[in-house]
Amino acid sequence: MDTPQVTSSSAQELGDASVSQLHSPGGNRSSWFAVSSVAVGSFAFVATEYMPVGLLPQIAADLHVTSGTAGLMVTTPGVIAAIAAPAILLAAGRINRRAILLLLALLLLASNVVAATAPNFAVMLAGRAFLGVGLGGFWTVALGASGQLVRERHAARASAIIFMGITLATVIGVPLGTLIAELTSWRMSFFATAGLAAVALGAQALLLPAIPPRAAMKLSDFRAMLSRSSVRRSLLLVLFLFGAHFAAYTYIAPFLERDTSLPTASITPILFGFGVVGFVANFGFSAMVIRHLKESLFGLGVLIMLAMFTLPLLQASRIGVIAAVMVWGVAYGAIPLCLSVWMQMTSPDHPEAGSSLFVSTVQVAIALGSLGGGVIVDHIGIAATMRTGAYLALPGLVVMLTFQLNGATLKELLQR
Repeated sequence: MDTPQVTSSSAQELGDASVSQLHSPGGNRSSWFAVSSVAVGSFAFVATEYMPVGLLPQIAADLHVTSGTAGLMVTTPGVIAAIAAPAILLAAGRINRRAILLLLALLLLASNVVAATAPNFAVMLAGRAFLGVGLGGFWTVALGASGQLVRERHAARASAIIFMGITLATVIGVPLGTLIAELTSWRMSFFATAGLAAVALGAQALLLPAIPPRAAMKLSDFRAMLSRSSVRRSLLLVLFLFGAHFAAYTYIAPFLERDTSLPTASITPILFGFGVVGFVANFGFSAMVIRHLKESLFGLGVLIMLAMFTLPLLQASRIGVIAAVMVWGVAYGAIPLCLSVWMQMTSPDHPEAGSSLFVSTVQVAIALGSLGGGVIVDHIGIAATMRTGAYLALPGLVVMLTFQLNGATLKELLQR
């Protein structure tokens, strides 16, 4: 198959943005500070969302539930965020987006406080439900508003900086939360993310200008998007790749602790290494992977599938396990940005609707992946959920192969 290079100027800029300086020529300093405040919010939200991944064994033991049941801490916010993303966008109408972002940051703070003080698992899930509402609304509003904080030609760069929060949360947030739990308790980890949420709230209150909406969203905008075959298939691609990752990654800590020969003290460094290699992959190769978007996504999907499938086979080898986790980290590191660009190319005429559908699908994938993985952990075993993740990645690769270019550019194909 002869696959031409992506010609989208916005995708090109987004790839280059990841290695650009924050204060670019022609950009207003206060505007970039505003973008940075939203990036702090993305860091806080993602760190809170992923926090249970490194703390699953401790929380499960303390709140007297199984590891599979504890996985509901990831499933619950995912389900609610999937509903909240379009619902908040429709309900927001012409409300200033600054006010919405501040309210969502306040909800994130409340979520962390409730989780940190939860006396039982039901209260913990209530706190995670608050997170779900904030999470779905944040990504929809933040991605849609990013282009309004800077000049139009810098909109892609603003999105890349906001996405940087995801990478930094993976690199720093999850391992740091695990380290804090090891030194004190898992409750202190949630208090730490509560502090981070407070910083994000303060930064946005000080730095965000008024962000009037460009237009009120209508249900017809979503219907117009979903009427396109390319959009529906792209959402399936997002669903399978994110679902594959979270079916396995949600339970990576108990897998490393129970099913490998690694010492417990090595889990935090390994999770940190996973984030670091993902960070390097995202920012080191982003320009290349976006210029060759289809080929890169296919290759990243294959790497994730192979890493998850081989992990149970290598569990007796410390070097083998660490190597497989690092390969997984490299592959996953670039996937969120690449899939976001993929979805942006499907919806240049309805950017907020496209962002909302992307966010909803990602959250459904997180919820279903972690839920399915939890059932497998409780009934078959932790190693089996690694293989399940690999099996889920396979149909995602098949969906990608349905985009037969036949001389058309990927941008043209995705907009049909």
